[in-house]
Amino acid sequence: MSSPSNAAPQLPATCVVWDPALTAYNFGPSHPMSPARLSLTAELAGQLGLFDRAGVTLTEPYVASDAELLTVHEAEYLEAVHSVSANPHAVAERGLGTEDDPAFAGMHEASARLVGGSLRAAEAILDGSAQRGVNFSGGMHHASRGKASGFCIYNDAAAAVQRLLDAGVQKVAYVDIDAHHGDGTESIFYHDPRVLTVSLHESGLSLFPGTGFANETGGPEAIGSAVNIALPAYTGDGGWLRAFHAVVPQILRAFRPEMIVSQHGCDSHRDDPLTHLGTSVDAQREAALSISALANELCEGRWLAVGGGGYNVANVVPRVWSHLIAIVAGKPIPLRTEVPLAWRERVSATFGSEVPALMGDDVELWWRSWEVGYNPADAVDRAVMATRKEIFPLYGLDPWFD
Repeated sequence: MSSPSNAAPQLPATCVVWDPALTAYNFGPSHPMSPARLSLTAELAGQLGLFDRAGVTLTEPYVASDAELLTVHEAEYLEAVHSVSANPHAVAERGLGTEDDPAFAGMHEASARLVGGSLRAAEAILDGSAQRGVNFSGGMHHASRGKASGFCIYNDAAAAVQRLLDAGVQKVAYVDIDAHHGDGTESIFYHDPRVLTVSLHESGLSLFPGTGFANETGGPEAIGSAVNIALPAYTGDGGWLRAFHAVVPQILRAFRPEMIVSQHGCDSHRDDPLTHLGTSVDAQREAALSISALANELCEGRWLAVGGGGYNVANVVPRVWSHLIAIVAGKPIPLRTEVPLAWRERVSATFGSEVPALMGDDVELWWRSWEVGYNPADAVDRAVMATRKEIFPLYGLDPWFD
């Protein structure tokens, strides 16, 4: 009989996409999507030693080709992006040149590089060089086949999903926990039963893009492939995690994906300036841990995570996405880990704001599991039940008990 091993568990081979060139995706100094959130995340992750971990490969993105972009976007739309990229003063069309998506020189290359980052991570998983991948610069989930929207020009997550399908993956689950409905990704795959899109977001009654209600369930040939949990404004950690755990694990287990692609916009945070939810860094870390566990349970660990929204540039985004990188790489950072002093001093000097000393928000995470019962007087429970009633019977599940 062999003696028990005290060796640490093997960490998953992980492809992390980063290059400073990704900050060229820049709508200007007054736009809320500041590229500084990307460089600050990379700096914090680097100082935490995440890029130097065993099994982690730091990979540069590339500018996705037109052929790759055409797998999820219309040719006429690509022509429009090329046009305003070369001449930002061209006539605005297809959502370009708006307040949300102002045109800038080099827009095409900057946007296509985000796509190339997610495609590179997907390829690493497909060729077996990595089990997992993360492109925190990606997550441009509002871009549809033929239009820019909500700070998003090209949809890198959709392109990655399509690459997986084209390579022979039979079923992909896309899980989106951004505060905004993942409308672009959903629309691209709305008629494809091979792709399950799940979006947990603030209700369209109070937040852009005004879509993502429980009755949006997929096209006629793919009913049940779109799952939307539209939460009331001001939902905090307990309600947000209750909703996640009351829908996402059950539906993913019923769908049985071969691969999970997840979008981790962190604008549901209580300090985000653009939304009305009230989550903490701790809750968003908890959701990422749950997605990691589902990838291990259902997909032999195969998981591609991308970034997304998040507009508290210094205090929130870098901590959330550093947690995400650590979780994808198989070894979470404890919430009471100190934020490196050198990073805090650099941020304070640059942004003039006090940065939290810990990697978490020091909250007590607690949520009611669905098993304790449905409360019709609770707005979150009503939102969850609306989704469960629409979707669960399509998978042979009981909306009241499963």
